[in-house]
Amino acid sequence: MPELPDPVMTRPPLHKEWPSTLVAGGCFGLFSYFLAILSPFIAFGASVLFFFLYTWPFFLALLPVAVFSGMAISVWQQQKIFLTFLLTLLLVSGSFWGLFYAFVGW
Repeated sequence: MPELPDPVMTRPPLHKEWPSTLVAGGCFGLFSYFLAILSPFIAFGASVLFFFLYTWPFFLALLPVAVFSGMAISVWQQQKIFLTFLLTLLLVSGSFWGLFYAFVGW
């Protein structure tokens, strides 16, 4: 019988796992969402509460979008933490303000 190589010894090295970057991206997305939801209060004051009273389900629907976009950007930008946070903040804030201005101009 021919001598075959041991499959355990010749396996290629495992690549780095994704969960650590996914958790960081999810946290960045959540933090970016909270910063985005605070920004209308900083810009317009407490009167924004009356606006959110009627439109809160739409803005709440952006929460999983923010978390998943943070996860996707963290996988895309593997070891670049600051760039991941900056891109996540820009994407989440842009989507939040886009929805906000769409309702204000309605």
